[in-house]
Amino acid sequence: MTHRHLAGARILAQGLVPPSVSEPSTSAAVSSSGTEERTASSTSTAAYPTPAQVAHGFAAHQGQDLSGVVSSLALRSGGDAAAVLTAFDRGEIVRGYPMRGTVFATSAATLPWLTQLCAGAPVRAAIKRRSSLGLTDEHVGRAGEILEELAVPASTPGVGRGVTRAELFAAWEAAGVPTRGGCGYHLLVHHISTGTACYGPWRDGDTAVVHAPTWLPSGSDLEGTFHGDEHAALAELALRYFTSHGPASVRDLAWWSKLPMGRITAALAEASDRLESGWADAQGRLHADPAKAVASRGETLYWRPGLAEEYAAREKETMRELLLPGFDELVLGYQDRLYLMDDERHARLVPGNNGVFKRTAVRRGEVVGIWSRAGTGSRRRFVLDPVTPISPTQTSRFETLFARFPYPSD
Repeated sequence: MTHRHLAGARILAQGLVPPSVSEPSTSAAVSSSGTEERTASSTSTAAYPTPAQVAHGFAAHQGQDLSGVVSSLALRSGGDAAAVLTAFDRGEIVRGYPMRGTVFATSAATLPWLTQLCAGAPVRAAIKRRSSLGLTDEHVGRAGEILEELAVPASTPGVGRGVTRAELFAAWEAAGVPTRGGCGYHLLVHHISTGTACYGPWRDGDTAVVHAPTWLPSGSDLEGTFHGDEHAALAELALRYFTSHGPASVRDLAWWSKLPMGRITAALAEASDRLESGWADAQGRLHADPAKAVASRGETLYWRPGLAEEYAAREKETMRELLLPGFDELVLGYQDRLYLMDDERHARLVPGNNGVFKRTAVRRGEVVGIWSRAGTGSRRRFVLDPVTPISPTQTSRFETLFARFPYPSD
């Protein structure tokens, strides 16, 4: 059983429904200089005016599918993939490994402090596996030296083009640092997770490696942003997560960030005056009465102020057809994905539960199909694999969405 109204509220909160042109849209963002800016527009056709504001507002977008995360950011900021690539080139958006040992796209001013807050456990776990790869501390140190030698000159913020992974791995091999059998990946993830590097500008269909202290805004680490106060940093993370993902629970944020629920609950108190809370019933409608709670284990849910009222007024808009890339936050941003689909459809989305998520077609708050594209250039066509009955009219609407879907390249 899906929770249609919970899905609708989340679709609205996640910026997948453009704001009404009659209502100003105000968002906070981090500029390329690292300072927070606020912008307002009465005519915006996007929930977030710019891709950088999406990255800031969400804190992190899962980004191992690079094409997919470009599309996810574009869908929430006007549908222009080129604008997302420009934001990468300007140094406004980057990718790193801030949580779960997984690559995420974040705003440049978020990556340092978020990584320091959340990446400790994955880094320690990776170090324990290092000997099985035949890597030594000397390899790690030499890899870092070479990375800096190559990347620093190519990391002038907004101008530098970085170095490709192929260039970096070739330099490591030439210096006697092994890269095969997962060694290169391990070394690169380590140096990104510990603050030496990050993925920056778009180059040759990928994000190039840059020197993080040079590329990222000065003072964007835990010390510079929160005076070293992890509790304050966690409160900020909770605020951004529940504002962009809510209605969601503390358990959802703990799963998403892999931080302890107790720490999140304690920090949430500092952000609770900027959030609303309540419970969801069997269909996902929000209530102030906990006795009506059925969805999400009956746990307290948190969301941005005014969301419930906005959803009541715009429910029909949230139920329209959506095409999402694989690994989109609407699907992967919560511990329980079954609010969008049943077990059978989930098995179609992630065959064999192998961690590879297909692209989803969503209608009326639930996954109704898996989609792909076939052919190239002018022969490219939309392929929709229904997981529940879809009418010809609905299929036509999905085809219209496909025609303007924001890919980073043709």
